[in-house]
Amino acid sequence: MNPEVDWFFQKESKWQEEYKKLRSIVLSSGLIEELKWGVPCYTFHKNNVVLIHGFKEYCALLFHKGVLLKDENGILVQQTENVQSARQIRLTNLKEIEDKEAILKAYIYEAIEVEKAGLKVELKKPTEFKMADEFKVKLDENATLKSAFEALTPGRQRAYLLHFSQPKQSKTREARVENCLPKILGGKGLDD
Repeated sequence: MNPEVDWFFQKESKWQEEYKKLRSIVLSSGLIEELKWGVPCYTFHKNNVVLIHGFKEYCALLFHKGVLLKDENGILVQQTENVQSARQIRLTNLKEIEDKEAILKAYIYEAIEVEKAGLKVELKKPTEFKMADEFKVKLDENATLKSAFEALTPGRQRAYLLHFSQPKQSKTREARVENCLPKILGGKGLDD
């Protein structure tokens, strides 16, 4: 147990008992407990394996390379269509966690084996994502913007492409592009 993470398990939460049980299950695997993104994250040789987090309707174990797990029980969930690597096991109560403890441990050990084997998730390249026409016009018109965008990390490029292509209306897509131009030109990501 990492004392820096204790606050997460002591704070007022709908999932307090479930979090504590998940913590004991994950720690029994020998992973190192750290605090990342404001939640408990468990690592193997400094590589993220699984984290515990909660939402309104469920708490979850999120496997960073969950797409590489066999999922023999069919319980891994892709959070959104744009999540490429991570997968969750969603849980809604303490009894469910207790009933699935052996299964949860099996998934954790499989995730550790994925890390031991050095397996990598092949992520889609930014060029494989849809580019909003409104953004393409801006890139074609402005070589400096195009260079700045291409200099961003693939993850930052993907985030912008997804952000720009989500709205149904052209006017909204155009507004998003305009709002983000200073960040792109400054070498910043969408959430920086």
